[in-house]
Amino acid sequence: MTEITDITRPQGIDRFILYWGDMGSQWGVNRSVAQVHALLYLAPEPMHAEQIAHALGIARSNVSNSLKELVAWRLIRRVPIAGDRREHFAAEVDLWEMALRIAQGRREREIDPAKLAIAECVALAQGDASVDPVAMQRLTEMQRFLDETTHWYDQMRDVPTSQLKRLLGLGDKVIRLLKFAGANKK
Repeated sequence: MTEITDITRPQGIDRFILYWGDMGSQWGVNRSVAQVHALLYLAPEPMHAEQIAHALGIARSNVSNSLKELVAWRLIRRVPIAGDRREHFAAEVDLWEMALRIAQGRREREIDPAKLAIAECVALAQGDASVDPVAMQRLTEMQRFLDETTHWYDQMRDVPTSQLKRLLGLGDKVIRLLKFAGANKK
């Protein structure tokens, strides 16, 4: 685990930064990138790269690479500071916006290429009489699943945050409604 050398922060803050870094590595994100994100997310003011490197005890080059990645994900932004030529950075602090940006980035980097690959596999398998019908069924089910989930995502992406919060708050009510609707179809 990357050591955090600035011991002047409260223990809960340091623990969050370490935890976020650990969680990032479990999600396939470089630990340092996740720790830089956590530090900036909690920072009350924008920070420059040297401050970040000192606070986290990581190399300046590692910080620079982490900042580039976080800017590309649009999880942080450059913030001009009057009288200072260094680049300063601040994190997106709206959790809903952050989650939507992460979801969009993951879709672009992972889901969309998977959809294309599965579509190609289905097309090749459909033209091959030697493909077992069970395998063909499973490929088409996977393709349908990816199509349905990305369609759902596209619909939800445009729903205002206030309505998404209301929708999540309906949890048990939606489940009861679905059970009720299913029972009436029998």
